[in-house]
Amino acid sequence: MRKIKFSVLGKGFIGKKHIWFINNNPDAELLKTIDSNSSAEADFNSLNDFIASDKNETDVVCITSPNGLHKDHALTLINAGYHVVIEKPMTINRMDAQQLIDAAKENKKEVFVVMQNRYAPISQWLKKTVDSGKLGRIFLVQINCFWNRDDRYYKRDTWHGSKALDGGTLYTQFSHFVDLLYWCFGDINTIRSRFYDFNHADSTEIEDSGLIGFHFDNGGVGQFNYSTSCFEKNLESMITILAEKGTIKLGGQYMDKLLECNVQGMDFPQIETFNAEFGPYKGNAANHRFVVENVVKTLNGIEKADTSAREGYDVVNMIERMYNSALEGAHLI
Repeated sequence: MRKIKFSVLGKGFIGKKHIWFINNNPDAELLKTIDSNSSAEADFNSLNDFIASDKNETDVVCITSPNGLHKDHALTLINAGYHVVIEKPMTINRMDAQQLIDAAKENKKEVFVVMQNRYAPISQWLKKTVDSGKLGRIFLVQINCFWNRDDRYYKRDTWHGSKALDGGTLYTQFSHFVDLLYWCFGDINTIRSRFYDFNHADSTEIEDSGLIGFHFDNGGVGQFNYSTSCFEKNLESMITILAEKGTIKLGGQYMDKLLECNVQGMDFPQIETFNAEFGPYKGNAANHRFVVENVVKTLNGIEKADTSAREGYDVVNMIERMYNSALEGAHLI
């Protein structure tokens, strides 16, 4: 394989993770970093300056800027001739996501969307189990995500909690769980949502809690309950599946444990966990290494994108419809 040359836009918490795994992949090379914050000590403080200087020496740029800037940054780079890796969410509305798909097609460029939780062994197991048909008809799927985000997270001088740059809690905190719904069970309809702001009204422009009911296109119903108002610390992330031939429950703080598996003809499985340490990252926090590997292999013609631009669009579309469903008969309080 030829070595793929990366640059990274954004040197915050997630950007540093991309940088670490690029530097530790023998088939990848980090060329440059871009960040408008001068204290980030990036090679460039301007995306336009980077493009003018780089002259397409870079193959692919990882975009780890605030959510609301993903579309503009990705569109600029695609039109300048770069492949892009976009951190979740792809964008914060479906029109912007479609614009990126169209631009990528016109410029013959790849758009990779980061949904690294798909690589978790328990997520892979759930996807395989659902796709196998062993559960029969799906009756009900319920997700509960109860986390803590306090004023240390929603600082006034950051983009967190901004409607324009954050987009909403479903985009920033819980898009991985919306992606799990989409990836394993398909699209949804008949959405009914309620959103609340219990204790972040003074620090954010977005909701901190939501109750969302829906039907699956493939049959069955679902409920997504979430909050960032837990006292002091995260409580849990849980999914329960009631089906014709079995019951499954995944839980733990990050939905990384199999708590119940009572499925006809199936023994309780022993699911591998990623406990190896990769520099400062351990367990599922290290799943970005698979993202870098997939980009390298895709651009070398060996694989296809594990999370395509169209899938990134579909998740954004699902979240946008969840929010829009609250416009009739529901409101933020």
